[in-house]
Amino acid sequence: MDIITLQNKLGLKALNISDPTREVHGGYCGDLLSWVMGRATDEDAWITIMTNNNIIAVASLADVPCIIICEGCEVDDELLNLTRDKGINLLVSEDSEFTVAGKLYGLLNN
Repeated sequence: MDIITLQNKLGLKALNISDPTREVHGGYCGDLLSWVMGRATDEDAWITIMTNNNIIAVASLADVPCIIICEGCEVDDELLNLTRDKGINLLVSEDSEFTVAGKLYGLLNN
């Protein structure tokens, strides 16, 4: 599923869409950056509540198609500018990580 379809089906707010054609075939939930870096794949939407600038480096290294920030966590201008500079798709949800992961799983496995 491409990023725009994912955004629409999950009701996500897009903060930055650099590559709307990236495909998502799975998901990875995690807030421990080193853990995500070693385990998320280039097909996983990364679902997190982390909003520090280091998530951009981790997303780049893991080559995830997008980051989904959950629970309405605030994204500051510096992070938003970094997503634009590095070409990272960034979406947000008011839902919990558990809820977003469940919805994503349902979409990808039905």
